[in-house]
Amino acid sequence: MTATDILVPDTIPDHHRLIEEVFARYVRAADRRDPAAMAALFTDTATVAIHYRGGERPEVLAELTGAGTIGAAVTSGMAPHPPLGWSHHTLLNPIIDVDAGHGRFDAQFLVYAVRGLPQPDDGWPAGTVGAQGSIVPIESGYAHAELVLSGATWTIAHLVIEHDLPYAFPTP
Repeated sequence: MTATDILVPDTIPDHHRLIEEVFARYVRAADRRDPAAMAALFTDTATVAIHYRGGERPEVLAELTGAGTIGAAVTSGMAPHPPLGWSHHTLLNPIIDVDAGHGRFDAQFLVYAVRGLPQPDDGWPAGTVGAQGSIVPIESGYAHAELVLSGATWTIAHLVIEHDLPYAFPTP
């Protein structure tokens, strides 16, 4: 064995961390309703299945195929943010497995609706301090994904989103 055969720890990719970053980018793309950023996280032939897991068996709410279609869903399948409004998608307690260029990601999710209050025309009342508005959890469930490694980049090949509550999509 020569010195070039030994991998220095700083040069070994941390695939668990890289997969976590894919999903950090995923929640930000969802919050920003950014179709290009969302599409970039998926393989060209990726699939997404969205279920409501209540009742006796999961109910299929939507199935999407292809990175472009999946990316577009953040604008067509999610309500736009209201004035002074935002959303924060969060992923909790991830379990990540990596094996020979394939990754699996499993996590709980919570989505928060953030709604700011407009400042009154005559300013905030005397003594008002801190954030003005509300942050309310509005969605919860599980996300299960399969990823593939291409070069140094992980992308999502299949994603299943399981909502704990019934879910209605915006109507055009």
